[in-house]
Amino acid sequence: MAKYINPYTDFGFKKLFGEEGNKDLLIDFLNQICPPHHQIADLNFRNPENLADLSSERKAIFDIHCRAISGEKFIVEMQKAKLKYFKDRSLFYVSFPIREQAQQGEWNFRLAPIYFVAILDFEYDEAEEKRKFRRDVSLKDQDGEVFFDKLHFKFLQMPLFNKKENELETKFDKWCYFLKNLESFDQIPSILNEPIFQKAFFTAELAGLSAEQRAIYEENLIQYWGMKSALETAVEEREIEIAKNFIALNLDNATIAKGTGLTVEQIETLRREIKKN
Repeated sequence: MAKYINPYTDFGFKKLFGEEGNKDLLIDFLNQICPPHHQIADLNFRNPENLADLSSERKAIFDIHCRAISGEKFIVEMQKAKLKYFKDRSLFYVSFPIREQAQQGEWNFRLAPIYFVAILDFEYDEAEEKRKFRRDVSLKDQDGEVFFDKLHFKFLQMPLFNKKENELETKFDKWCYFLKNLESFDQIPSILNEPIFQKAFFTAELAGLSAEQRAIYEENLIQYWGMKSALETAVEEREIEIAKNFIALNLDNATIAKGTGLTVEQIETLRREIKKN
């Protein structure tokens, strides 16, 4: 039995980062991602229920209105994504905080900066991007120069974060280590034994949940396992189909393994099945 919640469940994600009492956790985490001129002094959650047409999908997506230390206001759209077409969804979701800045009457169209932060518990399908744990995206021109500095996407592929405790160098590393391994911890690691993480661990303790909260969490956990299993099955099926095409082209097992992520043993089994048929 785990001691701490799974942070990728809707309940766990909201418990850590979506409650008023834990704003300091979210501020500390986001300040590791936001640039120096947008370090957060305070933030407020916008009620996702105001977006009634998408309330069921957006229950673990936070529209966060931030005030920088400099006084400038900006918006963070934060989510955990595990569905197909998540890039398309990301662009679609970020359109909400853009259009909601429209003002009645005379308006000069000046927009507040927006950051879209996605904590992903899966890897992209594209082979090139599988090698990138963190991807910072902004609008740039053909020369690679920033064209518009008010829209930024931050994608974190958590399965690709592989640093061990003795390899953690920054506060950002520590947060990623915490999120990736939280459910497997049975005590606070020495590297994370500092006030902000002590509070995060306390918040994440299953023993601190009420009976009602525990029931909601367990239902969320079952849903999470089901969706993750379905996604992994879909990815594996796709890899198998690609491997079959490579086998038909007479490529060797090592090359196919590198191109699909399957093991040499799996590929050899596929070869035998194809010969039988």
